[in-house]
Amino acid sequence: MNDTTAKPALPDRLSVNPRSPHHVAAIFEHEIGILFNGKERADVEEYCISEGWVKVASHKALDRRGQPLTMTVKGKVEAFYK
Repeated sequence: MNDTTAKPALPDRLSVNPRSPHHVAAIFEHEIGILFNGKERADVEEYCISEGWVKVASHKALDRRGQPLTMTVKGKVEAFYK
């Protein structure tokens, strides 16, 4: 499989939520991965590399709009293309 299109650079802060100002749709055309404290995580909703945090969805808790509540967890964050 040859991918002839150039992948955009990963930003310092990125969100999965399309309503967020930190959402970049072009990046989600490619598969990305997040390493948090040396382990790959698949449940990350938003990350910030420079500030060292990720937001992950809480299990069943929802806000008043029906969106999952997120918890901020601090540590070493690395983003990469798979």
